[in-house]
Amino acid sequence: MTAPARAAFFDVDETLVRVNTGRLYVRWRRRRGEAGVRELARFGRWLTWYSLGVLNAEDVTRKALEALEGLDEATFRTELRGWYDEWVRPEIAAAGRTEVARRREAGFAPVILSASTPHAVGPLAEELGIEHVLCSRLEVQDGRFTGRCSELCYGAGKLRAAARWAEAHGVDVGASAFYTDSISDLPMLEAVAEPRVINPDLRLRRAARRKGWPVERWR
Repeated sequence: MTAPARAAFFDVDETLVRVNTGRLYVRWRRRRGEAGVRELARFGRWLTWYSLGVLNAEDVTRKALEALEGLDEATFRTELRGWYDEWVRPEIAAAGRTEVARRREAGFAPVILSASTPHAVGPLAEELGIEHVLCSRLEVQDGRFTGRCSELCYGAGKLRAAARWAEAHGVDVGASAFYTDSISDLPMLEAVAEPRVINPDLRLRRAARRKGWPVERWR
């Protein structure tokens, strides 16, 4: 009997990348004179809520995307490539690079599964040679952002996105692996054969201890 096809799903923030890329993005905008102290404080609150697993993702996404309304999508993509090269690439976890390669050699299909957007995670996927990217999608009309999210890949939404992709590619999610740091990803962790807890927040660390899941530090 042929074994089912398997994937290795990887979260990005605090997993493949050692830090939160959203924080890097706000700092980058701050340096460019595009973000003030108030925005930095607001993002800090969101990160706290995220780590506690009490984030209202839809509400926060709506507020965050207001700043993008009307911006040219192609220009934004180009600008974020520069941001990635300078701010994100140095933060890629060496252990993450190694694990992506190891899983690929073992016959797993590497997949990025992130709440971020293609503009942020696309360059990372390209650098790591990851063909498949499942992430949040921003609505664009006539080449410009509308300020709305067409698909939010967060929490249970990650599991739904992974399940759709797996069905289309003949992959068994239940035989696959998932690497993440966040308690918000518990639905996906509980759905795979190999839940891999990386640099966990406090609540996920406690959940991993209860469930007997191994915890790793990637730096």
